[in-house]
Amino acid sequence: MMQSLRQQVLRYNSLKRYFFISRKRGIPIYEAYYFSGKTKLLYIIFSIIIVLFFSLFFYRSFFAVFILWPVGVYLYLISQKKKGEKRKQKLEAEFKDCILFAAANLRAGYSVENAFLECIQDMHSLYGTDGLMGKELIRMKKGLHNNVPLEILLCEFGNRSCNGNVREFGEVFSIARVNGGSLPEIIQSSAGLIGDKIALKQEIQAAVSGRLFEQRIMYIIPFALVCYIEAGNKGFFDVLYHNFTGTVIMTGCLFVYVLAYFLSKKICTSIL
Repeated sequence: MMQSLRQQVLRYNSLKRYFFISRKRGIPIYEAYYFSGKTKLLYIIFSIIIVLFFSLFFYRSFFAVFILWPVGVYLYLISQKKKGEKRKQKLEAEFKDCILFAAANLRAGYSVENAFLECIQDMHSLYGTDGLMGKELIRMKKGLHNNVPLEILLCEFGNRSCNGNVREFGEVFSIARVNGGSLPEIIQSSAGLIGDKIALKQEIQAAVSGRLFEQRIMYIIPFALVCYIEAGNKGFFDVLYHNFTGTVIMTGCLFVYVLAYFLSKKICTSIL
């Protein structure tokens, strides 16, 4: 068990170093995401506040912070992971629009390379100069100017994206280029299929978003109810604090709350 935990920590640190080194070189990776600067400080403060709240709510003791500190670590890591997942979703949505633009440029008579390069202005118009796909296209443009084949650039981007649709498109394009297939037709058909898959996934996410909002509300309701009762009846819950029986009951409540949190999270994740 300890060895497994040690391996996870080593992998986390290794990925973190790789993430920041790649970002300095202007080569973003999407396998993981890590906070830095003010954002890191903000989420550390947020995690500390939540741990303090849990300590006072369940035990009315600051000493409980030393027991509940793993909650703060988990909140920090899960917030970091969510940020990374949102970035992947953003990249996927931008990639869908990019290949649809590229397919349209091919129909207009552009060569394969120019069809992708012409997408830069379109992506900047849609997502601004800070758009993920726009930056990737600029990297591809620099690679083409250095005589790097487009299929290699697309495969490299697909591997960094950690997205099956992006990787699949790069592999299909590479195979078609090597085997001498009709690239315009292959790109157009692949763009249509992948675009439909991504659009369907986005529709599912939109349909489930309401449930996810309800889930967040349910996380807050138990605390709101207790605070409401306590506000109307001062000392109503005093019997549950600073004694052995009350501590056991509140620990059980905390366990049930955490279990419900993970269960609801697993259900929502399985739907998506």
